[in-house]
Amino acid sequence: MYTAPMPRTKTAARPTEHDAALARQIGERIREARRRAGLTQQQLAGDRYTKAYVSALETGIARPSMVALSYLCERLGLPPSHFLDEQSPAWTRLEVDMQLASGEWQAAADGYEALLADVMDEQVRAELLRGQAEALVRLDRGREAVTAAAEAARIFNTLGRASEEALSRYWLAYGLYLSDAEADARSMVNGLLARVRDGLKVEPEFEMRLLIALAAIESKAGNHAESLAHLEAARGMADDLDDRRRAMFLFNLAINYRETGDVEAAIRTGTQGLALLRAAGASFESAQIENDLATTYLATGNVERARELAAEARREFEQAGDDRNLSAVLDTEAQIALAAGDAGQALELSRRALGLARDSGNQHVVMAAILTEARALRASGQPSTAEDRYREAAAIARHSSMPSRLRDVLREWAALRAEAGDHRGAYELTNEALAVN
Repeated sequence: MYTAPMPRTKTAARPTEHDAALARQIGERIREARRRAGLTQQQLAGDRYTKAYVSALETGIARPSMVALSYLCERLGLPPSHFLDEQSPAWTRLEVDMQLASGEWQAAADGYEALLADVMDEQVRAELLRGQAEALVRLDRGREAVTAAAEAARIFNTLGRASEEALSRYWLAYGLYLSDAEADARSMVNGLLARVRDGLKVEPEFEMRLLIALAAIESKAGNHAESLAHLEAARGMADDLDDRRRAMFLFNLAINYRETGDVEAAIRTGTQGLALLRAAGASFESAQIENDLATTYLATGNVERARELAAEARREFEQAGDDRNLSAVLDTEAQIALAAGDAGQALELSRRALGLARDSGNQHVVMAAILTEARALRASGQPSTAEDRYREAAAIARHSSMPSRLRDVLREWAALRAEAGDHRGAYELTNEALAVN
């Protein structure tokens, strides 16, 4: 959703000042390591290179290839990273961007926080803040996301960067939605949608994302017909792009380049992978839309259509090996089974969803799956175990600062206690639900 740093482009064979400085740095470290190892230049060269080549490396006249550096490192007993600049800002930024694009939300949030501590350039700061806002949204930390996204939007507005400001406002709206400020979120998303339809160029899938956001807001407000209309429109925009696996291959290749010391190749390859992953996100967005549609159709009582859509989404995420998103679909299927009166299947699916959510760090689905399990236990006549699950779900909601979800959990828990004849306990939970803000 944001601009990754681009690799340096060479327009001539003549080394740049940066190339020369890096060659000198590598050469000095090779010379120091060779002397500590008690080797002559000829001995370090071995039977593959010449003394003259090692001399050229040590004086910075030549820069070793990946193959040469790996060979010398093996003879010196040191990793390639010992000879390279570990503080490459371009690589560090790209690494964090890749973590965000790959779904490693916590690592990305931590990475952006660290990068923000040293950045001085206003545009770069705004880009980092926008990335941080997205990571925080993915972690369901809406209020923190609002702060980061609002500052990013302010900076981009000052710089006259309309498309970047719009992206920042998208994450600002998402943060407001997670903070239960649905009216503000709806107003902001509708405003962004109007700007896009008036000609604002943001990114190819931005209108689709705005429609998905509006669908989520309307669904939360109980306006399921409006939500369905937005989702069906978004679904029609989702291109079937299947480059995600190739993108992940490029990411792995970038890491391997980094490990062997070729930082420039790592940045170039990682940037290519990031672009592909953004494009491949369309197919994943399509699967996510299928899942959102399934839950919305379920809310309208169309269980069969919900089941069909959830199955389509599950196949996509199973094929891609995406356990994080798969956990969400399994929880949807558990809710569908529960609506169809199959509490046993609902229990099985919700527990599978919970296991995958915990393994993949999807805290939002962790709580959702626990809540679905509680409902299934309640439906299957196990009130005592259901009580334990509601208690666990409530604790997570309190800790995660999710007021709307906490209210839902407390109300259902109160109903369970009322069914069991514990009217005092039900009254206490109802009062707590009313006091949540």
